Amino acid sequence: MRLDKFLKVSRLIKRRTVAKDVSDQGRVWINGRDAKASTTVKVGDELAIQFGQKKVTVRVEALAESTRKEDAAQMYTLLKEEAYQPE
Repeated sequence: MRLDKFLKVSRLIKRRTVAKDVSDQGRVWINGRDAKASTTVKVGDELAIQFGQKKVTVRVEALAESTRKEDAAQMYTLLKEEAYQPE
């Protein structure tokens, strides 16, 4: 599944166009490597996403083409949430 679609379906980011913009700006990493919107996401991957002054790290648990709002949080496990300090 494409990264931008996963971010939207899992509701980590509300809209796919915003997810595409965020990943193309270099604010998303998969397993420690920069990721673009078209990068393939697999179960077990660790995603790090920078939201302003916050960096969230999650592990992909499931992939689905669509999901209900109540079930979206089951697609990932929150590993870490920390204040982001630019390098």
